[in-house]
Amino acid sequence: MPIDTSKLILVSGPTKAGKSEWSEKLISDQPHITYIATGPVSGDDDWQNRIQLHRNRRPDNWDLIECPKDLSKSISLVEQSHSILIDSLGGFVSCYLDSSYCLWKDHKLELISTLKASKQLIIIVIEETGWGLVAPTKIGNTFRDRLGELSRELQSISSESWLVVQGRAIDLNQISVSI
Repeated sequence: MPIDTSKLILVSGPTKAGKSEWSEKLISDQPHITYIATGPVSGDDDWQNRIQLHRNRRPDNWDLIECPKDLSKSISLVEQSHSILIDSLGGFVSCYLDSSYCLWKDHKLELISTLKASKQLIIIVIEETGWGLVAPTKIGNTFRDRLGELSRELQSISSESWLVVQGRAIDLNQISVSI
């Protein structure tokens, strides 16, 4: 499927639904791809296994940037001829959980500004949170709220939005109404 190379596509959904796989499929026909991984490289064995699954699926010719924190700078460093896949925004948000809301807002607005200015195809994987259990901790609720707010703001500047659930991709622009 040909994709306009100067647009933003969001791919959201719950854990293990297939968001990354769908994003990889959407971008796979682009000639030059830079994959920006925002999750921490270190972690427990389960996290390391998840990272390895992603690495194993990525073609060798894709460039890789591991960057959880300064996402705007990483995006701006990617060659203009490259399309970008960011997986995922949960890692970016988690870097700023201890920051005040004002500082978080500055980082969020910087990211949005960078994305708006880009002339590249950018596909962003973003987790859906808050559909089930309410986090029992303040930091869990902060993560949920900031990620949800960022997702909604990015939707307003995106050209496509996909919801991936149970291994199925749903084109939200085709079946939804903006509120």
